[in-house]
Amino acid sequence: MYLIPAMDIRDGRIVRLSQGDFSRQVSYDLDPLSFALSCERAGLKRLHMVDLDGAAGGEPKNLAVLERIADATSLHIDFGGGIKNSTSLRAALAAGARQVTCGSMAASDRATVLSWLDEFGADVLILGADSHDGYIATHGWKKVSSLPVSDFVGDYLDSGFTTVISTDISRDGMLSGPSCELYASLSAEAVRRNRKLMLIASGGIAALADIRQLAALGLHGVIVGKALYEGRFTLDELGLLQAQLEKEA
Repeated sequence: MYLIPAMDIRDGRIVRLSQGDFSRQVSYDLDPLSFALSCERAGLKRLHMVDLDGAAGGEPKNLAVLERIADATSLHIDFGGGIKNSTSLRAALAAGARQVTCGSMAASDRATVLSWLDEFGADVLILGADSHDGYIATHGWKKVSSLPVSDFVGDYLDSGFTTVISTDISRDGMLSGPSCELYASLSAEAVRRNRKLMLIASGGIAALADIRQLAALGLHGVIVGKALYEGRFTLDELGLLQAQLEKEA
């Protein structure tokens, strides 16, 4: 299981939001590249980057930050925020993203996202499945749909997606523990449909024990944000756990 530090970028700086609320922002005095290099030195292999300005504005705004990190590290970066058309998607890949997340577009324009899947493939595209009380949320989590997250994910797995990032919005940035029930349910849905699922959990991680709990579910990865920035554990401790999980695999 990959342990994936989160890097939310706003105005070129690392910030964290609580439950996606821009009015509840905490900024950190960390240079994005310096933080990424520290991740790499700790033995971590991946980075989850969200362009908050892009998510708010409808097109990526922090590709220069992405490019700077991609040029200086070997981290596998997945990128999201403002990907509304194939031009933006190609720009993110050209800037160094290895994968790109389709979130709101997957909920609002299925035909376009499936055309991207045909063009770029399941190894490049990640399905963003953010939910609240079991229903898909979009537009920076401001809108909650009537679409059950299990049906949303299952239908896209049937269409060829294999990698999914699923965030329980109620737990994001709250240090309240991960939504293990949600991830167990999505895994069961993939088994029921006989589909491959590489599920990445996001939201609620408060301690290394939470990561161990998710590893027991057989997930592909877990994204770690606020707990890391607030000092609940260090990058070195996260890297050590990554090494331990690799040995146990």
